Amino acid sequence: MFRVASSFQRFVSTQSSKVVGVTVTVPVTTLVVSSSCSRNATMNLYTGTSSTAYRTTSTSSAATKPNKSFMEWYESHLQTNPLPTKMVSGAMLWGLGDVVAQLIPALAFGGGSKAEEGTTSGSTTTTKNPFMAYDVARTARVVFYGFAIHAPCSHVHYNFLEWMSVRLGYTGVTMTVFKTFMEQFVYWSWISNALYHGSMGALQGQNVDQVYHRIADNLWETQKAQWVFWIPVQLLNFRFVPVRHQLNVVLITSIAWSALLSMWYPPEPIHATSDKALTSTATDDHESNNT
Repeated sequence: MFRVASSFQRFVSTQSSKVVGVTVTVPVTTLVVSSSCSRNATMNLYTGTSSTAYRTTSTSSAATKPNKSFMEWYESHLQTNPLPTKMVSGAMLWGLGDVVAQLIPALAFGGGSKAEEGTTSGSTTTTKNPFMAYDVARTARVVFYGFAIHAPCSHVHYNFLEWMSVRLGYTGVTMTVFKTFMEQFVYWSWISNALYHGSMGALQGQNVDQVYHRIADNLWETQKAQWVFWIPVQLLNFRFVPVRHQLNVVLITSIAWSALLSMWYPPEPIHATSDKALTSTATDDHESNNT
């Protein structure tokens, strides 16, 4: 009886060992098959026939990828399409600068419609609401100028200035001083300011003689004001800002420049000399905002 029990125990142990051997072998086979499937999925990806499981994983990864920030989006466009991007930016920032230039006087020198009493006759004159006198056509002209004229010319200018500085071997502070000197005193400030005055006159319908006199009457005063304001700005701009962003720095700073000009040279009251006041405002408010 004991011998029978011992024989039965040896038989069970032998079968268990076989079962265990099979059990151990199956996971290894499964792993091999899984690995093979994984390789097939990879090969299918290169041949263009990815499996459903792979597509699901890829979709899930794409869904979790963070969206680009505005600066990343703008930077990518600035890298791939620099000129169109600068033209759109120029139109928007020039337009914003003109809006500020027109509204600052209204806010600083009274925006409500009010009665002004004469000093000699005792009569009452009604002054127009400056907000109601906003010149939309002027803003449209400035937007067009910023888009079609100033931005393309400035794009060429800043890249040419960078090329010339590198060509001459200037680096560091020497390059900064060289760029600022060339821009402000040699060619660009004269060209850009004359271009601005001439373009604004032409867009207003002035003839060649009127455009010439407009440039001659305003250019020197514009230059002197520009040197006071823009030389420090451009020293910092050329020293610390990449070339592709230097125009944007100028345009953003120009918003403050326009506001300062409007504060320094407020428009004349709109009375019988309204035509003169309109001309003065059109030339003074946004002068030399185009370094």
